[in-house]
Amino acid sequence: MRVALDQWDFVVAAYAVGVLGTLAMVAWAWFDMKRAERRREEARGK
Repeated sequence: MRVALDQWDFVVAAYAVGVLGTLAMVAWAWFDMKRAERRREEARGK
């Protein structure tokens, strides 16, 4: 068991938060873009 905190724990955690945040924003943008394209096509069809 380690008693001292290692700086690499924080570095790995920061990278994990950054990568997961980026992936979440890409997924959010992709779903929002698909929804906007679907709404545009519905508006064009009417």
